[in-house]
Amino acid sequence: MSEPTFSDTIRTHYETYIDNEDARLRAGMGRLELARVQEIVRRNLPQRPLRVLDVGGATGVHAEWLLADGHTVHLVDPVAVQVERAAARLGGTGGFTSGVGDVRALPVADASFDVVLMFGPLYHLPEPEDRATAWREAARAVVPGGLVMAQAIARFGSLFDGLSSGYLFEDEFRRMVHTDLATGRHENPTGHPGWFTTAYFHRPEELAEEPGAAGLTLRELVTVEGMAGWLPNLEARWDDPADRALILEAARAVESEPSLLGLGAHLLAVALRS
Repeated sequence: MSEPTFSDTIRTHYETYIDNEDARLRAGMGRLELARVQEIVRRNLPQRPLRVLDVGGATGVHAEWLLADGHTVHLVDPVAVQVERAAARLGGTGGFTSGVGDVRALPVADASFDVVLMFGPLYHLPEPEDRATAWREAARAVVPGGLVMAQAIARFGSLFDGLSSGYLFEDEFRRMVHTDLATGRHENPTGHPGWFTTAYFHRPEELAEEPGAAGLTLRELVTVEGMAGWLPNLEARWDDPADRALILEAARAVESEPSLLGLGAHLLAVALRS
């Protein structure tokens, strides 16, 4: 499989830490993000089997539960080894296909999917023209009346992560955070695996505006985890069903509050093609 033009820094990060994202969402407070993404997606989907295009689907963590829900999923990712891993895990599941591709030039026909997910691509498109192209491609691929859902990293993510993890007390990380806050462009010249890779961190108002430029109508914009995602003391409580319900209730309580949209690590936009 040939791979599309993509930052070598980003590609190396995902090739080196190929299972990190999958493992992150299945452990610790990453489980909060996964649970919240699932509930936001499910509440927006029509109650019938759908054709889902999972762009930037990596090793298939979201494709797995979408298939279990009865949908068909075509996964596209720019990193061939991730596509290979997803195919090895899910290829025997009915309704799953995959291929290498770039969100800026999706290898799919016009109006060929009911839902397009971009849970990752916007993280790694620092240039506004590339993000606009990604949205236009998603709008092209979805049917009239279909949905495009996109996740973004919030502008203040590295600041809050630094406070939570202690990284903020390291000079090099603090310099990165200053740039992140000023420009949204995240660069990690150290290669430290916990400090992520080349990325773009959105302000909530930016993500709210991007679908409209592609001819889509914003249905909702929410913060995924809210403050709960930054509180490591909650990890031990997640395994208790009652405590888990309270954590999720707290996240839902502020998900659409304009003054708190930038508090969580991730934003999620749901847009409709008319």
